[in-house]
Amino acid sequence: MGYSIDDKVKVLKKSPAACAVITEYSPGFETDPQMKLVGGLTFRKLASFPQAGLTEEQVAEIDEKLKAIEE
Repeated sequence: MGYSIDDKVKVLKKSPAACAVITEYSPGFETDPQMKLVGGLTFRKLASFPQAGLTEEQVAEIDEKLKAIEE
């Protein structure tokens, strides 16, 4: 199936494999209570906020790894 950074955060949080990929780059993804507030955003949009602390290269790597997930 695969995922991408264009999937909503709430969809990605339901997948343990997707959470593991994102947590490599953003350790609070699974545990931060504020993630509930941004569930309706795509990961691309969330990553665009300066508070995310992710570079364009990191976002591209995350997207590549998400697309490789087979569930």
